Amino acid sequence: MVKSAYIHIPFCKNICSYCDFCKFYYKKEWINSYLDSLETEIKKDYKGEELNTLYIGGGTPSSLSLDELKRLFEITKMFKLNNEYEFTIEFNVEDIDEEKLLLCKNSKVNRISIGVESFNKINLEFLERRQGDYESKIKLAKKYFDNINIDLIYALPNESKEVLINDLDKILELDIPHISCYSLILEEHTKLFIRKIVPIDEEIDYEMYKIINDKLIEYNHYEISNYSKEGYESKHNLNYWNNNEYYGFGCGASSYIGNSRRNNSRSINKYLNNIYRYEEEYIDIDKKISYELILGFRKTKGINIEEFRKEYNRDIKDLYNVRELVDDKKLIIENGYIFVNSKYLYIENEILVNFL
Repeated sequence: MVKSAYIHIPFCKNICSYCDFCKFYYKKEWINSYLDSLETEIKKDYKGEELNTLYIGGGTPSSLSLDELKRLFEITKMFKLNNEYEFTIEFNVEDIDEEKLLLCKNSKVNRISIGVESFNKINLEFLERRQGDYESKIKLAKKYFDNINIDLIYALPNESKEVLINDLDKILELDIPHISCYSLILEEHTKLFIRKIVPIDEEIDYEMYKIINDKLIEYNHYEISNYSKEGYESKHNLNYWNNNEYYGFGCGASSYIGNSRRNNSRSINKYLNNIYRYEEEYIDIDKKISYELILGFRKTKGINIEEFRKEYNRDIKDLYNVRELVDDKKLIIENGYIFVNSKYLYIENEILVNFL
């Protein structure tokens, strides 16, 4: 049963040097046509299930004007949300204002994710992000929402540990309940990759990761990159990591429904002409188990051994080279769960590759 839906708004007023998610610079003449196609797609594919979570990301949906956001929220009224739903929308810091926050609040949004990336002027210049009074914007958001996430990017070339510590101190001072921390990755097709920027030394990257864990010791480090106060874990992202089904609507969005993983076209022209699908992958039992391990081991709590056995009628310890990883203390078995040893979380991808 599908319990989550994601809406992709691939437009942004910042085309950042490190970001390959926003495919199109904001162009007003595209928006209404895009929203028309989005509405058509949802009417075509959404089967009316009651949802636990709804997430609007991209891109940055906050780039839309007030009237365009109103139209978007009219479309989201098609979704049935349960009584304990989580409805998240992503915001650029500079887009935060009273009118948009109030509109979100009145449109059932109860969680916002703010792409801060850094409070440091040099970091923001390097990332080609607009600068401004981030603190006052975040304090304004807190007037309307208590469930707030902040994205932080660290391990930028030439970034010092002191800069990272100052960023973390600022977030703690602002009393933010959820923090997502991502080490800078030089993705293909981004400006930083094309400029052949030299990444930070791996040893320094690891030391920064340890600084984050030490500074956020009072938070629940529930996923490799995510930290939350009690009760503020992202329900939507946990749905992904638990390998549950989800809808994905919009240009470039992905879905997982039944035995199929589907990717929408990344061509804006095709999408505006209601040609949505790009590719589809059939998920047999072996692929499903592979996804279960790769996603489940991202969670610090790991995978419940008995629930896995009931779901797949297999002992997780007999799969791939799990027993070898347990013997090497890279995987730990404790209290009915199997999870990645915290000492190896930083290099977790070297463990997850075993399950591909």
